[in-house]
Amino acid sequence: MQRARYADRHDAGRVLAGALAGRADGGTLVLGLPRGGVVVAAEVAATLGAELDVLVVRKLGVPGHPELAMGAIAAVGNAVETVWVRRVLDRLEPDEADIDAVRDRETAELRRRTAAYRGARPAPAPAGRHVVLVDDGLATGATMRVAVHAVMASRPARLTVAVPVGPPEVVAELAAVVDALVCPVVPGDFRSVGQAYADFAETTDGEVADALRRGGTVG
Repeated sequence: MQRARYADRHDAGRVLAGALAGRADGGTLVLGLPRGGVVVAAEVAATLGAELDVLVVRKLGVPGHPELAMGAIAAVGNAVETVWVRRVLDRLEPDEADIDAVRDRETAELRRRTAAYRGARPAPAPAGRHVVLVDDGLATGATMRVAVHAVMASRPARLTVAVPVGPPEVVAELAAVVDALVCPVVPGDFRSVGQAYADFAETTDGEVADALRRGGTVG
């Protein structure tokens, strides 16, 4: 990977905010994907003066290879939206019962995180607004694709995806289905999101809740 490392997620968020300068207005809604994406999104929202919230999404890892995404799910109201990575499913052909078990487990975690992050507070309505979806990086893009699908169902006026790093092919695929995509680091030899960071420690639920409180959307 070319040398373009971020110190941490806070640093990445400030870089993204600079790249988004001039694209946000008073009605912009910044949605962070937990966990790490919320920390990045908090910096973006603070710099742009935008509203911050969370969109809970879970990766569906291949049975036996949980780091490899075969799909993703997102909480949209009382429903759960699913997007599959067909090239992964077609190549590995996991058993249907194993796929169902992974989805059931991740749906339970999706519900738990929704309760932990949002509680009884209703989600802000994206309809008619400029929505900026933020994560700490793209790998297969499955998580972000399901987030895009979920937000588009709410009819935003404009949808921008903003991520610090991602592989060229995934960046190009996502750019084709949203209004704008901002990704400062697009290495041709991409291997993992963590390679773009000096500090890529796992983000905790407490850090997510704190980032949301500092963003003015909780409490």
